[in-house]
Amino acid sequence: MDIWLKRVFWAGGGLFFAIGIFGWFDRLSNGHLNTDYGSVIPWGLWVAAYVFFIGLSAGSFLISSLVYVFGVKRFESIGRIALFQALVTLTLALLSIWVDLGHMSRAFNVFAYPNFKSPMAWMIWLYTAYFALVAVELWFLLRRDLVVGARASGVRAKVYKVLSLGAKATSDESVNRDRKIVKVLATVGVPVAIMFHGGVGALFGVVAARPGWNSGLFPILFLLSALASGGALLMLVSAIFQGGYHRNSETIVALGRLVLGLLVLDVIFQASEWLVSGYGNVPGHVEGLKLIFSGPYWWVFWVWQLLLGTAIPIVILATKRGHSARWAAAAGGLIAVGFIGVRLNIVIPALATEEVVGLTSAVDNPRITTDYFPSVMEWAVTLGIVGLGLLMFGLGEYLLPNSSEEVSHVPA
Repeated sequence: MDIWLKRVFWAGGGLFFAIGIFGWFDRLSNGHLNTDYGSVIPWGLWVAAYVFFIGLSAGSFLISSLVYVFGVKRFESIGRIALFQALVTLTLALLSIWVDLGHMSRAFNVFAYPNFKSPMAWMIWLYTAYFALVAVELWFLLRRDLVVGARASGVRAKVYKVLSLGAKATSDESVNRDRKIVKVLATVGVPVAIMFHGGVGALFGVVAARPGWNSGLFPILFLLSALASGGALLMLVSAIFQGGYHRNSETIVALGRLVLGLLVLDVIFQASEWLVSGYGNVPGHVEGLKLIFSGPYWWVFWVWQLLLGTAIPIVILATKRGHSARWAAAAGGLIAVGFIGVRLNIVIPALATEEVVGLTSAVDNPRITTDYFPSVMEWAVTLGIVGLGLLMFGLGEYLLPNSSEEVSHVPA
C-alpha cells in the first residue's frame, strides 16, 4: 500500500508539474492578461492558494514543536517529516503569492527599500526569517545522520556529503549539542510561526473597506485552521513517507484525535463569526455570506468545504474508523483538501461584494465584474505549484535518512 501511494504521489507530481509548465510560460509571457480577476476582484486563486499553503506550513511547524520544544515522544516519529512539510509548503506559498505580483521582478524591493510601517513588509521579513530558521533546524536534526550516510557509497552518499557541509562528528556529545540547538531554534520558531500566520489573518481583518474580512477573530481563526489543516496533511504524508503505516500507524491515530479537536474548535469559531455577522445585518457582511451559502459557487461551501472537508472527516475520526490509521489518514487528506475551499470562501466572496452598488452594471468592461472563476492559466500555474510540492516530498523521502537510521532528538 505504501509503495502504491508513493507511486501516486510521483505520478501526480509529474503530471501536475508538466501542466504547470504551460501555465508558467503563459504567465511569464503575457503577464496577467489571461487571468480572470479584474478591478473589482483583484485577488483570486493564487492568493487563496498562498493563504492555504502558508497555513499548512505554520501548522506543520507548530506540531513539530510539540516534539522539539515540549518533548512529546508520541509524535517524534513524524517530527522530521513535519518540519520538512513546513519547509515545502512555505516554498509553495511564496511561489503562489509571487506569481500574483504584477511585476514579479520587484519582489525583492521590500528588502532594498524597506517600509517599517507596512504590515505586508513585516510579513515578508518574518517569512524570510522563518524560512532560514526552519532550514537550519532541519539541518541540525539531520546532521549526524547525513555524516553517517556520507560514509557509504553511491549517489545518495554523495548527496549526503554535500548536505553535511563538512561536518564530521557523530559522537553522543555532538548529538546532545544538536538537540540543544534544535530546541532553541524550535522555541524561537513558535512565536515567529504564530506571528506570521496570525499576521496574515490580521492583514485581512484590518481592511475596514471589506466588511467580510473586518473581524478581530480572523487572527485566531487563521491560527486554528493552520493547526487543523497542517496536522491533517501531516496525517496523510505520514501514512506514505518515512515508514508509512508500518511505522507511524499509532502516531497517525493520535494525531487524528488532535486534529479532530482542532477542526471542531475551528468550526465553532467560524460559525460564531458568521452568526455575529448575520445577526448584525451589516450589508457588506450579509452580502458576502449570501455569496458563500447561495451564490453561484455555493457548492464550494456545501459540498467541498462542509461535506467533504468537515462532516465526513469528523464522522470518521469520531467513530471506531478513526482508530484505523488508514481511515484516519484518509480523513486527514479530506480535511486538508477541504481547507482549500475554506480559503477560497475567505478571499473571493468579500471581494465580490460591490463597494459602490451598481458599479458593475454602470461600466461596460470585462474587468469590471463581480463574477470570477479561475482561468485555465490560473489553474495550470496552481497545479504546477502543487506538482512541485509533490515532487519535493518524493525527493525528501529519498534524501531524508531512513527511519532505522534516525537518531532520537527527544531525551528519554
